[in-house]
Amino acid sequence: MALPTDRLYTKQHEWAKFDGTTATVGITDYAQSSLGDIVYVELPKPGAAVTRAKAMGVVESVKAVSDIFAPVSGTVAEVNAEAQDDPGKVNRDPFGAGWLVKIAVADAGERDALLSAPAYQQVIDAERH
Repeated sequence: MALPTDRLYTKQHEWAKFDGTTATVGITDYAQSSLGDIVYVELPKPGAAVTRAKAMGVVESVKAVSDIFAPVSGTVAEVNAEAQDDPGKVNRDPFGAGWLVKIAVADAGERDALLSAPAYQQVIDAERH
């Protein structure tokens, strides 16, 4: 399972890739494979305030409905309309075309609460056992 090292992760299976003060956010490959075929994505509107570790949207699959948690606090700068129109993109390319939102980060220090790829791998390993 792919686990890019150029981003940080949450224990709830979101990833954040930082570019200056903007974080591109999505769900991990582990999350999408656990959910199964994703049929619906509900995202916050651009301009909405999001709070770290609070739900900011929903991913619905044939198996379950799962909250999407903000990895950092800030303002939604952009949403991936293509992922909303074609939720399967999240399954097919969770770390690329299946990204969900871009957040203008309010507090860069919140990055410190996120996990590196090796630390996130330990979370996955613990869940599998």
